[in-house]
Amino acid sequence: MTKLSSGLKKYISISIIAVILILGLWPLPEIPAIKYINRQTGKIETEKVAGENWLKWLYYNPLGELSLNTIVKRKFVSEIYGRLMDTKWSAKKVEPFVKKYNIDLSIAQKQHFDSFNDFFTRKLKPGARPVDTALNVLVSPGDGKLLVYQNIDSSYFIVKGYKFDVKTFLANDSLANLYRNGSLAVLRLCPTDYHRFHFPVDANVSGEHLINGYLYSVSPIALRRITDIFLLNKREYVILANRRFGEIIMTEVGATMVGSIIQTSKNSNVKKGEEKGYFKFGGSSIVLIFKKGSIKFDSDLVNNTKKGFETEVKMGERIGISLN
Repeated sequence: MTKLSSGLKKYISISIIAVILILGLWPLPEIPAIKYINRQTGKIETEKVAGENWLKWLYYNPLGELSLNTIVKRKFVSEIYGRLMDTKWSAKKVEPFVKKYNIDLSIAQKQHFDSFNDFFTRKLKPGARPVDTALNVLVSPGDGKLLVYQNIDSSYFIVKGYKFDVKTFLANDSLANLYRNGSLAVLRLCPTDYHRFHFPVDANVSGEHLINGYLYSVSPIALRRITDIFLLNKREYVILANRRFGEIIMTEVGATMVGSIIQTSKNSNVKKGEEKGYFKFGGSSIVLIFKKGSIKFDSDLVNNTKKGFETEVKMGERIGISLN
């Protein structure tokens, strides 16, 4: 085989570098701002997306997409980043993050943090998130942006532009069949949110199950690009048995740069508002699935979802009532 001349090798090397630079600097498309409803004011607001430019590059740039699908989506990348967020060095990121996203630390138990994850997984002061204790009321399990679907009329449907298949999501056909034509709530936690999650009802807890998967972002920026993210990402669920609501499937879904999903509750009998666990750094989601005829979501949440808007809610506030 004829050896390549040094000049040709240099030309090929320069060409490869040029292609990489062109792809890396490929212009990003105009992406619509993320709009949601502020439940307290009823007004439409625009979400400030943490890491927005990085997300756009990953999901809309050819080189970024290559990085995403070969490396970034994999668990070890998020684990490495999660460990970095546990270091003392990462604590210097807290103050600028708090200022940029106007995060209220006055309701946090701590004001000074040893690492970024120490801040990210912060606990709130007692009473900072009042819990509606009425027995027929379902409360939000966390802070975030909420979508609700009163009737899942088939096992496969579209949730704000992405695919959701109950059987694939649960990886259990017989369990999924029990929730056919049921109801669904999807709570999306942004990196700027309080990241501890809580039980939405009093319950007996059973059926812990882990489904391994990738760790794509759950931001709408990513969901517009990869429509079946929730069916691909790592997730874990339990069944909450409640006398009024029946058996609720509560699922935590991992996402890019979520170092870990930590389950802090070890109890089989739990109270509404009691902490269930927390996510380390990154955006995440909580999915609640209900059997048919067991819940009626609040009308404002239903109407906002029908209009294509998520609703900003806080942990402990009412999102629906029992039909039993």
